[in-house]
Order: sequence, then structure tokens, then C-alpha cells
Amino acid sequence: MILCPPSTEHPRGNQCQRLQGQVVKMTSSDQERPQFLFVKALASRGRLEAVTQQMGYHPQYLDSFLKMQHYLLHMDGPLPFACRHYIAIMAAARHQCWYLVNLHMLQFLRVGGDPQWLRGLDFIPPKLRKLNEINKILAHRPWLISKEHIEKLLKISEQSWSLAELVHAVVLVAHYHALASFVFGCGCEREWLDGRSILKSTLPGNQCFCESASGNSCNLELLRINRKRSLDSCVELESLRERIQRIHLETEGREETRPLPQDREEDFDGEIVRATDLSCYVQDPDFGYQDFARRDEDQTQIFRVQDYSWEDHGFSLVNRLYSDVGHLLDEKFRTVDGLQSNAMAKRQGCESSAFKRGIWNYIHCMFGIRYDDYDYAEVNHFLERMLKVYIKTVTCYPEKTNPEMFSRFWKQFKHSEKVHVNLLILEARMQAELLYALQAITQYMIS
Repeated sequence: MILCPPSTEHPRGNQCQRLQGQVVKMTSSDQERPQFLFVKALASRGRLEAVTQQMGYHPQYLDSFLKMQHYLLHMDGPLPFACRHYIAIMAAARHQCWYLVNLHMLQFLRVGGDPQWLRGLDFIPPKLRKLNEINKILAHRPWLISKEHIEKLLKISEQSWSLAELVHAVVLVAHYHALASFVFGCGCEREWLDGRSILKSTLPGNQCFCESASGNSCNLELLRINRKRSLDSCVELESLRERIQRIHLETEGREETRPLPQDREEDFDGEIVRATDLSCYVQDPDFGYQDFARRDEDQTQIFRVQDYSWEDHGFSLVNRLYSDVGHLLDEKFRTVDGLQSNAMAKRQGCESSAFKRGIWNYIHCMFGIRYDDYDYAEVNHFLERMLKVYIKTVTCYPEKTNPEMFSRFWKQFKHSEKVHVNLLILEARMQAELLYALQAITQYMIS
């Protein structure tokens, strides 16, 4: 199988199954309702993000996604909190994803990050800047990453990375590259750029969020708290703006200054310090995706899952160096594989498992990852041309996606079914990047 089936044993054996029972299974019917998860998101962030709203069509997946992302950004780990958000900025900027960059600019400042870093890669510590090469390769041509890239980062010096820090960074980079695909694929980026309200009047289940608060599953007190939090955020944003302004004045001296550092502006409605030019976060902007099938023959070899897989190798390596993240990632992979897709598959004239596997293996094939036990003729048989064009664009160059592409493919399909396809893209792409990066780390460790 492309994903770890329930019967597959992990290196940690029953530990994985035990955690699954604790984390994946929801004991309350309220927890399976998107409104409940939306309230949880509001309680922790003070806003309902467009990504959360789209994923709410599949609440079980949303639950596993929010847990994993929360752990990456806010729980104990090898990297400082400010560095985590800056790595998210670096990763999202490779695909010109304004939505994610601006979201994490604000979070970066809220956790005490140095506003000078927001001026670009030339203003960050050399250690963090060294991550840019891996960020670039994983974003566009992950098959090029090698143990030599890992060795450069881990080479003993004042700016060296530890293995644990590097694994944390790699997971963050892969997560935000893949999330950028989802943001573009579902139209969140265009909605944000157009200045529309992220919180729509209706949500999955055709129920107004405010109305859902009157049910037993939601607490009106949470809404009151978050209204106050939204007001507090405006005050906080003004304070952050003044900090950036003050530091900019101090560093520029007598030179002409602007109200905010170059290429920044303020948006109180979105509670975001906006970037208006992402080039300062991107080096070698012309480096992009190239078809793996058209590569030079001496450039690299096909990645065979039978030789290195998530289940047998990546899972245990991540868990050993960054505790519990392997479990959370695995839960997310399992959850997306378990989402119901009977209606979609029926319309395509195939079984649900065959349809999802076709999408997953098609995405991995674009990155040079092959499964010896799969007949790739099924990809052309099960996936119509417009769907394949959409999947490739969102996966390989998401910044070229436009709203018309989302509305054009599968006109007869529901919005939730299109979101489902984008979740498969997100997870397949993230696993592909992780496989290449973790294999390179493994090769470094055994060399």
C-alpha cells in the first residue's frame, strides 16, 4: 500500500497502536463536528484561518492536522520558537505564498522574534541562512538532495546544526511547502490577496458558526473571549508596528525612512503585518521544478520505495531524533488515506482505494518516487486529463494556480471532494520531500 495500513507494524510496534488509540479516535460526537474544531482553532489563535475552514469539510483530518502543526510550532522541540516561524516564512516564500508568509510574520513577532530578520535573508544569523539551500532543493527538486548537503549543515563549527534541529527544520520546511500547495489549490491565497473575509457566513455542514455556538458542543464564553482577543490583537499589532518602526529608524540613521521596514504594510482587518515583496526571502528565484522524467540520466537514480519507505525507515528516524513527531505525521498520513472517497471513485469508475492510490502514486512519480508493485497505466486510466493537469500544477508550481483551475476541474463534484483531492496532494507531497531528506540524513549517519 502507498500508506501504512492498520495491520502494518512500525519499528515502535505496539507503541504506535497505543498512541493511535489515544490520539486518532474521538470519543465524543461533538469532536467530529467541524464547528467544535473551529472553536478550538479560535480559542488558540483568535481567528479562524481560511485553511482551517477548508479543512473543516473533513473534520477528522483537521483534528490530526491541527495537532501536528501545533506540536511543530508551539511545543517543546529542538528549535527556538522564533526560528520555527521564520523557517515557515522561508518555505512559503519559495512558492510566493503571501498568505502563509504574512501569517507567520505576525507569529514570529509575537513570540519575540527580531524584527530585523523580516528585512530578508541577509539579516538573519548565518546558521539559519545555511538552511536556505535545502529549503530551495526540497521545494522544487527534492531528488537532488544528498548526504553532502546534510554534512555541510552538521559540520562542526559555531554555525553547525544538530541532527535533532535539522530533523525539526526539515519537517517544518516540508510541511509548509506542502501547505502552500493546499493554500493555492483551494483558493485561500487569492481570497487573502483580494482582501475578503476569511470567516465566511456559512461553514461545512451548512451551519453558521455563530448559530453553532448555541449548541451543546460550543461555548458562548469562548466566542466572547475571542472577540476580546481580536481587539487585543489590534492593540498588539500597533505595538509590533512601533517596534519595527523604531528599530528601522535606529539602523537607518540619517537615511530616508519609511513608516515600516521596506516592503511591509499593515492590515488591521486581517491582523497581519503584510509583506508586499517576497524576494528578500528567496535566493536563486529562477530555480524551479523540472520534470523528473526529462532529467539528465546521470543526475540521479529513481527513488524506490522498496529500498527506503516512510513505514520502515522514515518513521523511526523522525521519532528517534524528534520525539512523537513521527507518530503525529503517521496519524496524518493514515487519516487522509482513510477519508471516504466512494462518490469520487464511483464517478471515475473505480474503487475508492484504487482512485486514491492513483493520485498518491502520480504525485510521487512526478518527484521520481516509484512503487515496484504498482501498474502506472492505472494513472491514465483512473485520472482524467484535466485532473492530472490540476494535480501537477498544484503540486509542482502552486503559485501558478488560479481560482478558475479549481472551479474548472470536476465541475460535477462537490467542494468537499475537491478539498479531499487537495488534502491528498498536501500529504503526498510532504511525504515525498520527507523521504528524500530523511534518506539523505540516514546516508550521512551510516557513512
